[in-house]
Parts: sequence; C-alpha cells; structure tokens
Amino acid sequence: MKKAVIVLPTYNEAKNVEELIPKIFQIAATVANWEIHVIIVDSYSPDRTEDAVIKLIKRYPRLHLLRLKERGLGLAYLSGFKTAIEKLQPYLLFEMDADLSHDPKNIPEFLKAIEAGSDFVIGSRYMKGGSIPNDWGVHRKIFSFFGNLIIRLGFMKPKITEWTNGYRAIKVWVIKSTSDQLKNYSGYVFQIAAIDRALKQGARISEIPIKFVDRKHGQSKISFPQYIFDIFLYIFTNSSFVKYVIVGMTGFVIDFGLSFIFIEKLKALVWFSTIISAETAIISNFLLNNSWSFSHKKLEGGLLTYIPQFLKFNLVSAGSLIIQAGGIQLFVNIFGRELWYLYKTIIIIFIIIPYSYILYNKVIWKER
Repeated sequence: MKKAVIVLPTYNEAKNVEELIPKIFQIAATVANWEIHVIIVDSYSPDRTEDAVIKLIKRYPRLHLLRLKERGLGLAYLSGFKTAIEKLQPYLLFEMDADLSHDPKNIPEFLKAIEAGSDFVIGSRYMKGGSIPNDWGVHRKIFSFFGNLIIRLGFMKPKITEWTNGYRAIKVWVIKSTSDQLKNYSGYVFQIAAIDRALKQGARISEIPIKFVDRKHGQSKISFPQYIFDIFLYIFTNSSFVKYVIVGMTGFVIDFGLSFIFIEKLKALVWFSTIISAETAIISNFLLNNSWSFSHKKLEGGLLTYIPQFLKFNLVSAGSLIIQAGGIQLFVNIFGRELWYLYKTIIIIFIIIPYSYILYNKVIWKER
C-alpha cells in the first residue's frame, strides 16, 4: 500500500479546519491501496487553529500538527514536505488549501492520474470541466485568468492551463529534486516556481478539472497588485523563452548592425551581407543561449561534445539563413533595396524567432 500525505498550511483557519479534516478522512476511507495522512502546518494562528487540530488528532490518528514560527506559504509547504518525508516516508505529497476552496472529493481523481503515470498533477480551474466562483468580482476574475494566461505564454507552455492554484499531487522524487530551488519563493510565485522547476527536471505533468469555491470563513490573503508584479518578475528572470527573446534581440542588433555596414557602407551584395551578418548573430546566440537561456539543459562534456553540437546548431540554423537571405532577396527584387531593413525586420520577428525557438528545443537543447 502506497502512502500519501496532504500538507495543509494554516493561519487563522480554525473553523475551516474543523470542517475540512472530517471530509478528507471520509474520502480517504473510500480509497483503495492508499494510506492517506494529513499534516497541518500552523504558524501559531491568533485564532488558536492548533487547539482545533489537537482535538481532531484524538479522532484521526493519521492527522499530524507541525508548528512553524515563520509565516509564508512556500516555507510552510517545504517544512511540511520535509517532515512528511522524514517521519512518514510517503510516495506522494499533496498541496491543498485549508480554507475549503479545494474539494476533498477530487482526491481519488488525483490518485488515479498518478497511478496512470503522472509525476505532478494539477487541479485546474481553467481546463474543460473546471470553474471559478460565480460570485467573484470582475477584477478578481480578470487577475486570475490573465495571470495564468501570461504565465502560459511567458513559459511557452500553453497546454498547462493552471499555474497558480495550490491543489496538487506531487511524487516525492519531484519534491526532493526541486525543494532546494524553491526556498526563496512564497505565495503564488512558489506555486509557479514549483511547476517550472518540475518541468526542468523532466517531470510528467497532467491536470484534472476542479471546481474552485470561495472560502467560507476568514479573509483571503491575496494582494492582487503584488500578485501580478511577482508573476512578471518570475517570468522575466526564469523563463527560457523570455531569455531566448532577449538573446535574440542581441543577435538582432549584431545582425542588423553588420548588415548596415556591409550593405550601406561597403555596398556589398545584399544576399552575401545577409549571410555574413546572420551567421555572426547565430554564433553569438548559440553561446548566450547555451550559457543562459537554456542553462538548465546546458550542453556539456568538453570540446569533443561541444564542437559537434555547435556544428549541429549551425546546421539547424541554416534554415534561418536560407529563409532570411532568400526572403530579403525576393523582397528586394520585387520592391527594391531601399527598404531592405524593413524586409529583414519582418522576416526575423515573424518567421525566424518562432522557427528557431522550436527547433532549438526539439534538436539542440532537448528536454532531459
């Protein structure tokens, strides 16, 4: 029988805990082949949440209490995970909110997805079958929906519809391989980082639909302006795609600058100038992408490995050279060479950037 531990961070959740815990263990009793425990991580709540938990422990021997002086969602989860792994040796860990917004009836669906081969299962409000509360204000719906959309686009992972909801089932090996990288994150950024780091470790991620409901007791701890700011900051500093775009802009400056010198100053042939400038930019892009954009899957192994991969990179990138040189020459033949810089800009932005990013991920910096 495999063991799963549900970690519930709490702060002033006494009334919610009294209602939630019986529901969890009622569902747990119906699940075959799984022994389910719950660890409540309480930060010395002023409403004495821990007293409510202590009373419940007498009824539910698989309920545990961890007291934590420091506050913070990320710290609470990591502390709960560590305690669970050390004392209970589970196969699976759950994240779950203690405010009754996550329905325990979904627990069997999470377990089914894990048994089907997933390493990390997310409860999604935005996939088919999921939902958010109808009584949410317009501003909250907008922040939640567009926050997730920004993340999906920022990481170029549109298939993952939910990044910020904290109802999840995660295999212990994923937690062990990512926990050190998550120590500096809290709140919704912790949830985003957990998925990002799991993906970079090669975890198989899937989603199940959930119907999110608003808390019954207490107050929400969300600060929406901070929420949006933190999302943008994390994406900007961690997204391989955003880094790739920045590197691409650097390459664009190199490419554009050399083209200008060759075409305008030296009066060289347009196709020849394009090849020289583009190849120089490709070399720069390779070095920067390998050391920064795709550092989590950096090419390693010394010169004997590095040089063949670099040649392979050039071979893959040859397509962008052909597209760019041929495309610009076609425009020049039709419209003249005066607006060569406009043709070049259009081709790079709308064809070369997406073409290169897809091929780099599929051929050069493959997922491990």
